[in-house]
Amino acid sequence: MHNNDTVVIAGCGDLGTEAGLRFARRGHHVIGLRRRAELVPAPITGRSADLRHEVPEIPADTSVVVVAFAAGSRDVDEYRATYVDGLRNVLDGIDASDADPRLLVVSSTAVYDVDDGSEVTEDTPVHGATPTAEVLVEAEALLRVRAPDAVLVRLSGVYGPGRERLIDQVRSGSARLAPGASPHTNRIHRDDAAAALVHLATVEDPAPTYLGTDDEPSRLDDVLRFLADELGVPEPVTGDGGARQSGGDKRLSNALLRSTGWAPQYPTFREGYRAVLAGEGVRHP
Repeated sequence: MHNNDTVVIAGCGDLGTEAGLRFARRGHHVIGLRRRAELVPAPITGRSADLRHEVPEIPADTSVVVVAFAAGSRDVDEYRATYVDGLRNVLDGIDASDADPRLLVVSSTAVYDVDDGSEVTEDTPVHGATPTAEVLVEAEALLRVRAPDAVLVRLSGVYGPGRERLIDQVRSGSARLAPGASPHTNRIHRDDAAAALVHLATVEDPAPTYLGTDDEPSRLDDVLRFLADELGVPEPVTGDGGARQSGGDKRLSNALLRSTGWAPQYPTFREGYRAVLAGEGVRHP
């Protein structure tokens, strides 16, 4: 990959934009595809495309394609149109071009149906526990058939500027501690997720799949108590009600990703949420 090569971000939303800006700082020409191109910030070149229904044009000098979709809702049909149809259209665009890019596709650790608190690695079998997770498994299967050399990046819960659901729950008092032991949760700061994508674009002979997550699987109640302390609000009360996080109970390992030389800027939720609360990482027009 050379500095003046083109990088295409298919799904240039929050995560895709952060990755695109990092590629641009490395000297690449970055094209960001999303439904509303005017939302793509410079120096990324925004192009309007509804990838659920359109096959994008991939320039011949494209060395990297990052697929970072985000469905607009939890509706299963919307999920399938976004993750399966959208991926198929991107693959069709690559096949129709003269480019031979490294393809990086963002998926989710929701494909692991694990709820006993055990460790999960890239070798753990996938099985969608929910209808939307089943769609992600379907998209991953399509990728393996159509692009066996692609790199799949399964991200845990992405948080960061604008992704402040837990903060809002604690601040509003709607968060609840578990009556017993709370499940383990796993997360990664948006900036670390974007840095992982840029890093994996240059790794020689990458593995087919990586887990993108920080260094510390944490019990959800520990995260809630920490946020309450940082915000200076009362600790959440114990109860069955209130908004709680789904996703089973699993401890994700980032050992394989770390073995490539990537290291998170925010190794645990503490550093990451402190940065969010301090207003770091917010993009201003």
